Amino acid sequence: MKLNINDIKQALQAIDNLQDPLFAQYEQDERKGVQQAVVQRKKQIQASESLKEQFYQMLAYENKLYDQGLQFIAGVDEVGRGPLAGPVVAAAVILSRDFFLPGLTDSKKLSEAKREEFYEQICQQAVAVGVGIVDAATIDKLNIYQATKKAMLEAIEGLSIEPQALLIDAMELPLNIPQESIIKGDATSISIAASSVVAKVTRDRMMKELALIYLEYGFEKHMGYGTKQHLEAIDTYGILKEHRRSFAPIKEKI
Repeated sequence: MKLNINDIKQALQAIDNLQDPLFAQYEQDERKGVQQAVVQRKKQIQASESLKEQFYQMLAYENKLYDQGLQFIAGVDEVGRGPLAGPVVAAAVILSRDFFLPGLTDSKKLSEAKREEFYEQICQQAVAVGVGIVDAATIDKLNIYQATKKAMLEAIEGLSIEPQALLIDAMELPLNIPQESIIKGDATSISIAASSVVAKVTRDRMMKELALIYLEYGFEKHMGYGTKQHLEAIDTYGILKEHRRSFAPIKEKI
């Protein structure tokens, strides 16, 4: 007796290998629902395998250091260089060698829901997490490049374990710790990707809190970037202490 389609769908969900002989068996079933279920499950497995492959590729920098006998490798990244309002936030994350989170990549490439999910998993599983926050007034005083460095240094200082090496997204820091600056590191190093997620979620949450204080500015939508809505709000309601006065076009409005 043939299994009904729902039973076959359940059986397919238990398969995680494209070479499983059950695929060949179900492909002989002429029912359209079964054929669709087989195709869908194969696509799911292929997508999963692709994410696993991407994850292992993004471990290349870490594995090179692990093979040298190092254990505590911190990925460092920042978010918020470009906005007109709010802080620049950096994070430093040390992961264990057996950390596994397929799909983790540059936070900008992830949905908000996925970033939140990954943030919780990273914070629960990481060996150590540090965060550095530099406000708008300090950004104006130092300039955004130096403020970013300051945030990164604070994030590293906030780690509960001193790192033996740093993998940093496109930045060099004045520290006596072996370090490698990696262009687009958040898309090529899993440790930097983890730090980009922590920094992004931390900053977004701060901007959402700011949105509850300044309802007219819509910070929960643009996170402080210079959107049309944000610029119109500045023209209508004025410049806040959270605005970066050294940034155009705010500098011209003062």
